[in-house]
Amino acid sequence: MRTAVYVRVSTEEQAKEGYSTRAQIDKLKDYIKIKDWEFYKVYADEGISGKNITDRPAINELIEDIKQGLVENVVVYKIDRLTRNTRDLIDLTEIFKSHHCDFNSLMESIDTGTASGRMFLKIIGIFAEFERENTIERVMLACEKKVKEGYTLNSCVTSYGYDRKKGDLIQKINTEEAKIVKEIFDMYVCGSMSYSAIVKNLNHRDIKPKIGETWHPNSVRRILKNPNYIGKVRYSICDEKRYFEAAGKHEPIVSENLFYQAESRMRKIKRKSYTKRPNDDNYFCGTIYCGKCGAKLTTHIIYKTLSNGEKIAYGQYRCYNVSRGLCNSSTFSHIKTEKAFQEYISTVDDITAISNIPAQNNSNREDLKILLHEEYEKAISKIEKKEKSVMMLYLNERINFDEYSQMTKILSAEKEKYIKQTNIISENQGEEIILTNVEKETNLKENWVFLTNSEKMIFMQDYIEKIMAVSLKNESNSCYNTVKILEIKFCSDVQQ
Repeated sequence: MRTAVYVRVSTEEQAKEGYSTRAQIDKLKDYIKIKDWEFYKVYADEGISGKNITDRPAINELIEDIKQGLVENVVVYKIDRLTRNTRDLIDLTEIFKSHHCDFNSLMESIDTGTASGRMFLKIIGIFAEFERENTIERVMLACEKKVKEGYTLNSCVTSYGYDRKKGDLIQKINTEEAKIVKEIFDMYVCGSMSYSAIVKNLNHRDIKPKIGETWHPNSVRRILKNPNYIGKVRYSICDEKRYFEAAGKHEPIVSENLFYQAESRMRKIKRKSYTKRPNDDNYFCGTIYCGKCGAKLTTHIIYKTLSNGEKIAYGQYRCYNVSRGLCNSSTFSHIKTEKAFQEYISTVDDITAISNIPAQNNSNREDLKILLHEEYEKAISKIEKKEKSVMMLYLNERINFDEYSQMTKILSAEKEKYIKQTNIISENQGEEIILTNVEKETNLKENWVFLTNSEKMIFMQDYIEKIMAVSLKNESNSCYNTVKILEIKFCSDVQQ
């Protein structure tokens, strides 16, 4: 019979006598000679676990050769070299049987050419799987004990900001990376910057993460949630039932006060359930509710085509209960909601954010200046495109001169506002304009119109818990065309 030799070793077993691939191959070749079989080929999976067969290239190649009739007999040193999974063992046995291929195990003296051999093969497989599961339990217990003693596992890579050389038990601070970790916490807590804004800042400065070439929002979020930076170690982060933290033996990078402030802010944002993820064009999403029935308003977009063929998107809010026949509230636009919000805050006392967040350092303030400058430049660019569109409408005689003049005046005023803010940042004057969101909120009525849409979205997520709004009927034309804010409920750390 054309006989194939299959051998496998996992990394930890290669050093053990009798389990190396060379030792297995030599003994199996001697066995083939004794049996007077024809040796065909060696199939070897080195440094691979026997928990499944899908991740093992050699055994998959062997299966294909068996199906093509190239192999008539397979010999292994022990059953667990073939697989440690009972289900896989049974499947392999069926493949061997259906393609008239015999199977032999040297150590267990198994020959599947007989019924007793096939039965014994399955019994041995059960014990092989039991041993594997037992090994997993022992490894888990050892890992838990190590974490409880204050040592981090770091099975793949250390946390950004730390290094641990081979053989070291305790991770050590990487000075350059630790500096970036502190900046990330400062930007998020002190600067009220979003994950995306922090990512943009880091990538713009060409700072590389531990893995990969660029930063992503999730990598920033993982850093902010990692208790490793306050001197703790954790176990089983993917399983909440087995997860726990313990005091570590390594040095912390950030203070507990700063870490828990970041955690508090993340918890506030997570608290809101969004019908759609808020963005620059619908930043009231997640906080606005129907003033008639109390249900959360959903967000949707409608598109209108202008006379010049340009399509413009308008954000709208509508009550969830309308489609269920439980409310008769009308849909209203984001623009009218913004106007109503400004009218509401103009009638209340000034709003002050209570915060013990320390003042930003100069480097973080400079980073914020860069980000604000970029946002103002984008706003100016959008207005300039609108100016060109208005001019084309006038040149094509779609609007008269009076309409053109009025529209140009409005756009110019808006553009002038952003140019003024850009010049102030560029000249490094008027420091009060380059404020964090927390500082701006201490004078919300005056500063709201100067906030970019991104800053307004951050404010909504951090400090507004609920906005109750209704659409009001216009008696003159019997349609719902105005919006009124009935109440704004601020978070617990904001007072009026």
